[in-house]
Amino acid sequence: MNWIGMTWIALWPPEDQLQPWCWQALRFTPRVAVDQGCVLLEVSGTLRLWGGLRALLRQLLQPGALQACRAWARAGTAPVALALLQLKRQDREPPARLPDGLPLDTLAAAAPALAVLERTGCRSFGALRALPRAGVARRFGADLLEALDQAYGARPVTYDWCRLPPVFDQNLELPAIATAAPELLWTGQRLLDALHTWLRAGQRGVLALELEWTHDLRRIDGRSLPRLDRLPIRTARPTQDMAHLCRLLLEHLQHRSLAAPANHLRLRTLEVAPLPGANASLLPEEQQQGEPLHALVERLAARLGADRVLVPRLVADHRPECMQRWVHAQEAQQGGAPAAEELAPDAALYPAWLLREPLPLEMDRQGQPVFHGPLQLLARPRRVDGAGWWDLDAAQPAMRDYRLARSAKLGLLWLYSERPHSGQAEPRWFLQGAYA
Repeated sequence: MNWIGMTWIALWPPEDQLQPWCWQALRFTPRVAVDQGCVLLEVSGTLRLWGGLRALLRQLLQPGALQACRAWARAGTAPVALALLQLKRQDREPPARLPDGLPLDTLAAAAPALAVLERTGCRSFGALRALPRAGVARRFGADLLEALDQAYGARPVTYDWCRLPPVFDQNLELPAIATAAPELLWTGQRLLDALHTWLRAGQRGVLALELEWTHDLRRIDGRSLPRLDRLPIRTARPTQDMAHLCRLLLEHLQHRSLAAPANHLRLRTLEVAPLPGANASLLPEEQQQGEPLHALVERLAARLGADRVLVPRLVADHRPECMQRWVHAQEAQQGGAPAAEELAPDAALYPAWLLREPLPLEMDRQGQPVFHGPLQLLARPRRVDGAGWWDLDAAQPAMRDYRLARSAKLGLLWLYSERPHSGQAEPRWFLQGAYA
């Protein structure tokens, strides 16, 4: 079988971003490996999905948050791709004939025998292939012939393919000893860039992560210090927004003090969730003004303290005035509140503005409610029976019939009538809300 019909791409990324570039490559093919400090991709099976080789290369070589790849090469076999990449790294011109004209020093398996082969005048792939195979195997070993056959596509190349780790866990040495917490931000940003690549490769969003730094000293003024210190960060929704996470990190670090100078930084995920991909649209997307509400709440909680920021939370109660309560931002992040559609499927029909206390209404001679003039009742009543054995604060159950009403002066209003209890002759009407 001829294995030269494949398409191999060799990348030369920055040394400290080898693993993130592997994750970047996994977005385009599952056949990704590391060899000689380079990232290798075999993309013949996925070229059609990406619109051809040129389109795949254009997207692959866009590093996004990563540092740009320093060089790349493409060939029909992995050894030839690596050899061409090595020539680029050394600013040497590629030969006119491939692979025969490739210098022998670009074949890793030939390194132990390179000096002997050069003394005999054998300096290229083609010259080595022209030698008697039995003599080469006896003199230099079968591994050299196997590598040469792989370069010519006569044998398959076997690799341990890279896999996306289930948990992101990366650490970096600080470029200088950090004596204040905000000084960790520059290295933290580099770790966030790698996290972004890992999240995109797995189509995930992060919900909780932890920043950890190592102290350079163990004792200060005779007092023992812990080796590590940690900073947990949570988000309300799964996110790949590294700008938001960087702002959160900065807000937290500005309120932290280092117990001792730090020399290493580690970032790991504590909780992630699947993140659906964006749907392409033929229509232009709406331009969002500002940041989402949950991002603003998280940033304020990091700046002011989670116990000083309150957010509303939905409550499973049919009474409109009891459908929400105010909780601390930290409590809102830890507990997953049910969606509004689950608690009140028809809540979209409720008015946007509720009175603090329902306002009793007067009645006309026909027993109809009036408020700044007569009211026209619309639609059918919606019955609500609220409170029960779980509501110990309620004096009596809420037995209400809600109606829409139109006022000539005030527009649409939201009313309800209390169904008569024992000893009550007529229903009482209340105004509870108004529509804008």
